[in-house]
Amino acid sequence: MTKTPAVLDPKTLSPRRGSRYPAPHDRPVAGREKRALGDPFGLSQFGVNHVILPPGTWSSQRHWHAGEDEFILVLSGSLVLVNDQGRHILTPGMCAGFRAGDGNGHHLINDGAEPAVYLEVGTRSEEDHVRYSDIDMEAVKRDGAWAYVDRRGKFLTSAE
Repeated sequence: MTKTPAVLDPKTLSPRRGSRYPAPHDRPVAGREKRALGDPFGLSQFGVNHVILPPGTWSSQRHWHAGEDEFILVLSGSLVLVNDQGRHILTPGMCAGFRAGDGNGHHLINDGAEPAVYLEVGTRSEEDHVRYSDIDMEAVKRDGAWAYVDRRGKFLTSAE
């Protein structure tokens, strides 16, 4: 059994870079770095990611979750939250939350000259389904793994 750490420096974790989106939807997210902070502690009810967005990088395609709440807290840099109501500037200390099933597609963009860092917290729902607001794509769980489909259900690629 692996010993759970008492504390953790995020820099000690290997980042997941980019996304598993099919081309060309992966390009705006290519520079994103995520470090899963909850996993080393064995957290199972919610996930926590330490995210770094270099200048010009998006957090994701604009999306919303059917079965998961999301929360973000900006630690450094400046981000633009884009949702159905428009563009909103987020600076260090500011936060935003997104209720499961709300249908308000959102994503973050680093329009600044410096990297932006934020924490992303979300529930870990086995019943989640993700819809992408601006493109013909959805993410569905199939046999416990994410896969991307178009709105007609045709598989675009597996997210494994």
